[in-house]
Amino acid sequence: MNPPPSIPHARIADLLAARLQRRLTDQPEARIADLLSDTIYHERRRLDQPGDPEDGEPLYEALLDRATRAVRSGYRPDLLQAADALCRHYATEIHNPFSRRAYAVATRALPGALTRLLSAASGRDLVLGSFDPSSRIQIHGPLPMLRDLVAQGATLVIAPTHVSNLDSPLIGYALYAAGLPPAAYGAGLNLFTNPVMSFFMRRLGAYTVDRRKRNALYKDTLKDYSTETIKRGGHSLFFPGGTRSRAGRIEPQLKKGLLGTGLQAWIENLQQGPAGNPAKKDVYIVPCTLSIAVVLEAETLVADALAEEGKQRYIILDDESSRSREVAGFSRRLMQLDCRVHVTFGQPLDPFGNPVDASGDSLDPRGEPVDRRGYVCDRSGAPVIDPVRDQLYTARLSEKLCAAYQDNLVLQSTHLAARAAWDVLRRQHPGADTFRLLRLYPWQRTVPRADLERRIAQILGALPHLRRDCPAEAPAVLDDALRLFRSFHKTRALDIVPEGVQIGGALTWYYQNRLIGYPV
Repeated sequence: MNPPPSIPHARIADLLAARLQRRLTDQPEARIADLLSDTIYHERRRLDQPGDPEDGEPLYEALLDRATRAVRSGYRPDLLQAADALCRHYATEIHNPFSRRAYAVATRALPGALTRLLSAASGRDLVLGSFDPSSRIQIHGPLPMLRDLVAQGATLVIAPTHVSNLDSPLIGYALYAAGLPPAAYGAGLNLFTNPVMSFFMRRLGAYTVDRRKRNALYKDTLKDYSTETIKRGGHSLFFPGGTRSRAGRIEPQLKKGLLGTGLQAWIENLQQGPAGNPAKKDVYIVPCTLSIAVVLEAETLVADALAEEGKQRYIILDDESSRSREVAGFSRRLMQLDCRVHVTFGQPLDPFGNPVDASGDSLDPRGEPVDRRGYVCDRSGAPVIDPVRDQLYTARLSEKLCAAYQDNLVLQSTHLAARAAWDVLRRQHPGADTFRLLRLYPWQRTVPRADLERRIAQILGALPHLRRDCPAEAPAVLDDALRLFRSFHKTRALDIVPEGVQIGGALTWYYQNRLIGYPV
């Protein structure tokens, strides 16, 4: 197996700084000054926020001061040096060298390692458990094909849906259990506040993504980091939706920044040619859909989705996944109940969104092989990078990934029951929008159980092509959903009352959103 590259901090800083300097070589001083001004503006504004952990950090403050002086002077060497220094700082912050030793220890301890990771409330609680993750984590997809592609020297980019901060360790386990190599993956800075999760992630390929940093220089450094990782044959994992789905939906559209780095890395390897890359350097993007009946952070996420300021916060620093005891309690309940997590790997795609076969050949809509080099080569046959063209290719790849997510969902009873309940509630209050429905009194959000079961049966009949992890009959689906909601959430998404079934409001809306986009 080919693990993520184990590159020292100094080396990765040199690589990313060199990429930046190449981009800036032909840029006029005014453009470089604009790049630095953008960084200064966004970072000063962020650091002025109370409680920011980087506020007052001497080294970073000095780098911003240096950039400010360079912009004022307009002297090209000063501008380039200031940009170089900031890029190196970001590179060191992002990079966490992969530890082969830590990975070997973790895999020897699996399946206990995942149990410790999910159930430990503190470092002292890291005691090997008897729980077998394979009894709760089901893995689907063309796994032999993916293993063959890796054996042929291909690099995989795993692109999952994102519902919870527990997704990264769950997918990490799924890769191991499927016989696939470990992957470097971007993890939000807030995820490192949990000391147990941070200990594992820093040693098992996680690189740090600070979503509070919105300046272009940081985003470019992050994309360069991803490109270098993939270019060097390091398998990668990132959530193209960007952040967790606040409303519980399957991602209807994706962020294309990191998603395009697979294409960039592939073209750069083509440009180096066989002499520089004797091994096969194909890059394939693998859609991955996670399906879980209950979500640890659901109550916090849906509150943020419905709040007006939720559109601006972009990242939540204080949800349940940052509290070790919350993770422990949730995980123990998950382990004890008959509740499974499904990780579904889809058919791999080339960087243009074409499906590939077991030999790694790209296929057109008729299933005929396509020479993908022709997409990026000029008339002389030389591969070239064209940002405008490549953005269009990445947009097409994004559409194909979103379609794969929809096709690969595993239906859970909580999604079905919540969607049915919301549909019945909307019929009882025609013309009411989401926020009006949420403001109804509890007695107004009570529906007959028979109506709910009838609607569940209709939804099941409309989605025969999807895999299910729920009972076959509507009454049993509702009972299963009620059991799960009762076991995991303080606020009930659905609850039995003498008059029928009471709909919880925001939490019900969150879970029913998983079926938005389906013909139900």
